[in-house]
Amino acid sequence: MDYNATTPLEAEVIKAITEALREAWGNPSSSYLPGRKAKQIIDQSRESIASMVGGRAEDIIFMSGGTEANNLVFHTAIRHFWKSCGAAKISELGGEHHNGKAILPHIITSNVEHDSVKLTAESLLNEGKADVTFVGASTVTGRVEVEDVLAAIRPNTCLISVMLANNETGVLMPVKELCVRVRALNAQRPSPRILLHTDGAQAIGKVQVNAQELGVDYLTIVGHKFYAPRIGALYVNGPGTLTPLLPMFFGGGQERNFRPGLKFSLVLCHQAVFGKEKIHFNSHFPGSETLPNTCNVSILGAGLQGWKVLSGCRKLLASVGAACHSDRVDRPSHILLSCGIPPEVAANALRLSVGRTTTKRDVDLAVEDLRETVCRLQGQSQCPL
Repeated sequence: MDYNATTPLEAEVIKAITEALREAWGNPSSSYLPGRKAKQIIDQSRESIASMVGGRAEDIIFMSGGTEANNLVFHTAIRHFWKSCGAAKISELGGEHHNGKAILPHIITSNVEHDSVKLTAESLLNEGKADVTFVGASTVTGRVEVEDVLAAIRPNTCLISVMLANNETGVLMPVKELCVRVRALNAQRPSPRILLHTDGAQAIGKVQVNAQELGVDYLTIVGHKFYAPRIGALYVNGPGTLTPLLPMFFGGGQERNFRPGLKFSLVLCHQAVFGKEKIHFNSHFPGSETLPNTCNVSILGAGLQGWKVLSGCRKLLASVGAACHSDRVDRPSHILLSCGIPPEVAANALRLSVGRTTTKRDVDLAVEDLRETVCRLQGQSQCPL
C-alpha cells in the first residue's frame, strides 16, 4: 500500500517497451528504418500523453523524470525574467536595488511541495539567484489557499508553483482557481507575466487532469506514478511561443531541445478495528477534496511511531511519507506539521496508498496486520482494541 511512492509496470507497458527495444533501437533523429520506427513510436507516445492531460502533442517534452521537469521550469522562469527585463522594467521595479537589496526574480511556492520543488527553490534562494516565498498550507483545510498566494505576489514575481495534489495527505490544491485569479492579474501587469506551474505527479492517473482547464503554463508528469516507466514529461502550453522554455543542457538536440472507492474502505476498516478515539486521519480537512487512493492515518499512542509500526508489520508494505524522505523516518513529516498536525500525531503517521490491483481483501489484511503489530508493540497478548 505504497502506490504513491511508485507503481508496477502494466503488462501492456512491458510489452510495448520490449517490442521497442527489439524493433526500434535506432536513434529517432536518424533517417534509416530503425530510427524512423523509433521516431514514430515517440510521436505516438507524445500524442497519447497529450490526450491524457488535455494538451497538444507539441506541448509535451519528454524528461528523465519529475525532478528534471520541475528544475527546468524554475530555471526557465528566472532566465525568462532577466531576458524580458530591460532597463525600463528594472526602473519600474524600483531600480536595480530596493531598500538596499538587489532586485531579483521572485518565486512563490508552498511549504508542502515535493523536494524536487522545495530544494530547487531553496537552492536558488541560497545562491542569491531568486527571492522565494514559501506560502504556508492552511492548518484548517490542509490546502494552499488562493488568497494567501495572491497576497505574496510582488511586482517582480515571475513564477508561482503549487502542486496539484499532495503526495502525503492526498489533499487537492485549488490550482484552477489560482490560475484564473493570476491570469486576470497578469492582464493588468506589464511584462513579463507571472508563469504558472503545477506538479501533477500524484494526481495524474487518479483524478482527471486537464492542463487547459486548469489554466497552467507548465504541468509536470511522472510516469512511474501511473504504471509507466521511470521517466517523465513536461506539458508546456506552446513551448517557445506562448510559454517560454529555455534548456538547461546543450548538445543533444532531442525533444526540440485508478480506481476510486478503496480509500473509503481503509477509513471504515481503521475506524471499525481501532475505534475513532484511537486513530487520527491526517488527510481529513473540512472543505478539502483528496485523492481517491490516499489515506494518511496515525494510530494514537506512545511507542507507535509510524516507522516502528511498519517495521513490525509482516504483510503490509507502506511508508510514513514521501519515499524520497525514507532516510528521515524518525522525524515527523514537515508536510503534516505544516498542515497543523501536532508533532506527536504526525510522528505516528502512516501513508497508505492503494492502486489498480488493490482489493478489499488486501485492505482487510493490511488493517489486521496493523492491529496485530500494535498489539505486539503494546505488549498485549489479547488486544481487542
